[in-house]
Amino acid sequence: MRKRILQISAAVSGIFTLWATAVGIIASNRLMYVKKKDEDLILERETSAKRYDEVWYANVNKEEHWIQSENGYKVHAIFLEPHDTKYYAVICHGVTETKVNSFKYARMFEELGFNSVVYDHRRHGDTGGKTTSFGHFEKMDLKVVVDVLKEHIGPELVFGIHGESMGAATTLLYAGMRDDAAFYISDCGYSDISEQIRHVMQTTTSMKTPLALKLAGVFMKLREGYHISTVTPRDAVKSINKPVLFIHSLPDDFVLPEMSIDMHRLKHGPKALKLFEKGGHAQSFNENPLEYKKTVRDFLKQHGILPPVETEYASALLFPAEKKEPEKEEKS
Repeated sequence: MRKRILQISAAVSGIFTLWATAVGIIASNRLMYVKKKDEDLILERETSAKRYDEVWYANVNKEEHWIQSENGYKVHAIFLEPHDTKYYAVICHGVTETKVNSFKYARMFEELGFNSVVYDHRRHGDTGGKTTSFGHFEKMDLKVVVDVLKEHIGPELVFGIHGESMGAATTLLYAGMRDDAAFYISDCGYSDISEQIRHVMQTTTSMKTPLALKLAGVFMKLREGYHISTVTPRDAVKSINKPVLFIHSLPDDFVLPEMSIDMHRLKHGPKALKLFEKGGHAQSFNENPLEYKKTVRDFLKQHGILPPVETEYASALLFPAEKKEPEKEEKS
């Protein structure tokens, strides 16, 4: 009888181990190899929406860079340099997107007098890498991109970093590691990837048990060398001293706006929070372009980070209402 019980126990244990292994592999695969958008469709979407201008891109002064990642592949970056200036914005796109999605922000910064850097995250676009890590390895790639920019411009460089969604998380994780930018903009970033994955699992998949997430974390640690519990921009913001602008759309039901609200609360020192009434996830700019640009401009102006070239150019172009009419001389 005792032998029979042991055999049953061993069988049950074996079945559970096989089940846990299967769930862990499936769940970690869904994260590491998250399905990306078709690159041609991204280009078509941005072009048809007039957020990407082929004529502008063909004529703008630019340099292409293939930058060696510390993680063993090349990062593809483009330095867009329409201005003779030392002011730059580095732009980080979201998961499943490519640098094409960053051009709209590059145009915004161009209007504000900045040059910019757009690049593809690992496993996206033209950059190498086999897996997505939601900011863990991406922050190291951002670091080498910034290092090359520093070498390119020299000690007079003034730069900020703008990130959308995963790019926002990457921006904040980078800043928590090396707070050397003049400013950071976090657009619809998640505060904790474990919480974000749990939210997505519970709302969009059949894996509603927390055990699936725990198993995914264990298998990602075994396969990739890090645990997803360490990808926590919420913790990183506590050590950022430079100004941070948090942006989110209230209707966003993918990354909840409460995450940006929470990070804004935890951030010490200079900061701002802008919540848009319109727009789903990563749609704040698309749905509110002028208000978005004005929010960024006002934030940079408040902290004295606008390039000198911005004052007349962007004010007249973006905000004609602010352009004052010359005072008329009084008749004697």
